[in-house]
Amino acid sequence: MDDLLNKVPTGLYIDGQWIKDTGRETINVLNPSTGKVLTNVANAGAEHASQAVDAAHRAAGNWASTSPRERSDLLRRCYDLMMEQHEDLAQLISLENGKALSDARGEVTYAAEFFRWFSEEAVRIRGDIGSAPSGNNQIIVQYQPIGISLLVTPWNFPAAMATRKIAPALAAGCTCILKPATATPLTAFLIAQIVEQAGIPAGVVNVLTTAKASDVTDTILADPRVRKLSFTGSTAVGRLLLKKAADQVISCSMELGGNAPFIVFEDANLEEAVEGAMLAKMRNGGEACTAANRIYVHRSIEDEFADLLTKRMAALEVGEGNSSSTECGPVVDQAALDKVLQLVDDAVAKGAKVATGGKALQREGFYVAPTVLKNVPDSADLVNEEIFGPVAPLIAFDSEEEVIARANKTEYGLISYVYTQDLSRGMRVAEKIESGMVALNRGLASDPAAPFGGMKQSGLGREGSYHGIREFMEVKYIATQWG
Repeated sequence: MDDLLNKVPTGLYIDGQWIKDTGRETINVLNPSTGKVLTNVANAGAEHASQAVDAAHRAAGNWASTSPRERSDLLRRCYDLMMEQHEDLAQLISLENGKALSDARGEVTYAAEFFRWFSEEAVRIRGDIGSAPSGNNQIIVQYQPIGISLLVTPWNFPAAMATRKIAPALAAGCTCILKPATATPLTAFLIAQIVEQAGIPAGVVNVLTTAKASDVTDTILADPRVRKLSFTGSTAVGRLLLKKAADQVISCSMELGGNAPFIVFEDANLEEAVEGAMLAKMRNGGEACTAANRIYVHRSIEDEFADLLTKRMAALEVGEGNSSSTECGPVVDQAALDKVLQLVDDAVAKGAKVATGGKALQREGFYVAPTVLKNVPDSADLVNEEIFGPVAPLIAFDSEEEVIARANKTEYGLISYVYTQDLSRGMRVAEKIESGMVALNRGLASDPAAPFGGMKQSGLGREGSYHGIREFMEVKYIATQWG
C-alpha cells in the first residue's frame, strides 16, 4: 500500500505544476475499510481557484487551435496510459473509496474508455451547410469550443466521473479545472499525472482539492472567463450551483440524484431478474445514482423473487475493498453508515420486514450488512430518497398501469429497470416511464457510446455518446451567399 501511495501526487495541479504547500491545513483522506487515515492532500482556497482560471485562460487559445487529430492522439495516449496503470488505479480506488476490488477494476476499464471514445469523437466534429428556404442566403453551422470549464465530480466513481468530463472537454478544445470530492482525491491526482505523462500541455487540465468547496467553486463561477459547469452530485448541491452559475449565465450540465425503479413483471425470467437486480442494486455496494432504489415485484411472484434475492444478498462476502475475495465493501464514511441505518429503521418502523441484514457490522470501518426488506410501504423514507447503500427494498404491485404511476411518482428521473419477456410490454413501459435511461432486461446500462443523463430533477444535458462532446461546444451560425 505504501508503495502505491508514494506514486500518487498529493498537491494541487495548476498550470502543469504540483503545489503541495498552500499555507492551509491539509485534508485527511480516509480508508473506509478501516476508518484510518491513508494520507493527506493539499487544500485550495480562493486564490488557487483564481490561479487555475488564469492557467486555463492562458492555455485556452493554443489548445482550441490544435488540430482535431492532435487532440485525438493525446486522448488516445491517455487511454493507453490508464490501461497500463490499470491495477494501480483499481487498488487506489479501493483504498480511498472502499469499493470491492472487482468493482474498482471494472470502473477503471469504464473510465479509460471515455478517453478512447472521445479520442475518436474529436475528429468527428461536423457542422452543417444548407440553403435558407427563401433562397436569399446559405446557412453555415459550426461547432466551436465553449471555453474554460469547471468540472465537479463525486466520490463514488472517482475515476469514471473525472474522465467522463475531462475527455469530452479536451476533445472539444476546452481547457478545464477539475474539483474532485475530498473523500476520494487521490484517483483524480493520479489521472492528472497520467494526463501530464500523455503530453497534454500545461494549463489545459488543472485539479484543485479543497476542504471548503464554496471558496473554490464560487470564485471560479464568478469569473466571466469561465463558460461551462459540468457537475455530478446530489440534486440539492446541483440546485445551489445552478443559482451561482446563473449570475454569469454559464452553460450547465448537471448529472444529479436518482431514485431508480426496478420493475419485475410476472412473466420475467426470475433467475435473470435476480441477477440483474444484484448488478443494478449492488454495483459499488449500492453507492451509485443509478442503483436500483425501489424494487417493484408483481405480487404473484413476490415471495419467490424475495427468497432468491435474499439468498444472493445474504451470501455476499463483506470485507475490505482491496481484498480480492470481497464482494461488498464498506460505505464511504460514518455519515453514510448512519444515514443508511436510519433509512432501514424508518422502513421497519413503518411495517417493512427484514429478510436479511438490516444492521451495521461490528468491525473497523463503515460496514452495513447487505440487506433485503420485504413489504416496504410507499410511506418509507427510502422509497422517496436515495439509499446509497446495500439495501434492497421490495414492493409488491398488481398491474402495469399501477407500477408505471408509482415508478413516476418521484422528482427524479435518471434510470429505470424493467424485466419482462414480453417485448411489446417492455417497450411500452420504457416509453411511459419518466427517466432519461431505461435498462430493459439488463441490470447495467452505462456505456461511453450511449447518452447518460436524466429527466426532471435528475439533471440537465447528457454525458457520453456524441451528445457528450456537444455539451462543451457552442453552435455558431454564419449567414452568407455566393453565386
